[in-house]
Amino acid sequence: METFKAHLDKFITITDEEFASIISFFQILKVKKKENLMLEGDVCKFKYFVLEGCLRKFFINEKGVEQTTEFAIEKWWMSDTFAFEKQMKTNFNIQSVENSRILAIDFQSQELLLEKHPIMERYFRMVYQTAYAAAEKRIRYIYEMTKEEYYVHFSTLYPWFIQRIPQYLIASFLGFTPEYLSEIRAKLRS
Repeated sequence: METFKAHLDKFITITDEEFASIISFFQILKVKKKENLMLEGDVCKFKYFVLEGCLRKFFINEKGVEQTTEFAIEKWWMSDTFAFEKQMKTNFNIQSVENSRILAIDFQSQELLLEKHPIMERYFRMVYQTAYAAAEKRIRYIYEMTKEEYYVHFSTLYPWFIQRIPQYLIASFLGFTPEYLSEIRAKLRS
């Protein structure tokens, strides 16, 4: 739980006693590689915090191809935020990329957590602001950069993803086919 406590400490100040109470609102889950945590069409019941491992969020496009929209590694959150907050059906899937250990909180538990520990409102607001800013940057990169520039930028910014995550998932996230990503990588090596 040190991972989660250290993450909270980056945004808010809480005592060990408060942390013990906060963590009691979460479930600890161990998930195997490629295990589904959420399926399109289901009500989004949980949000997840990654302690160890990696998750991905994706949808299946009209051609039947998986399109990865997000990854979450250690100390990152993942959910369909809109569907979670509205307790409605999701248009996404969440799947583990690696064997993972995660914290999960359901909507009712989150409401009780926020009631008992109002400081967590500040924490989640700061996390959402950070995530929103990152999404804005990503949208800009998609429009401004060539595909090759986007890959170079991504691999420079997140080199650990290139080593940890299968290339077909990196291609899906960047909006490439795996074959096109192989061409870019070959071109950059030469």
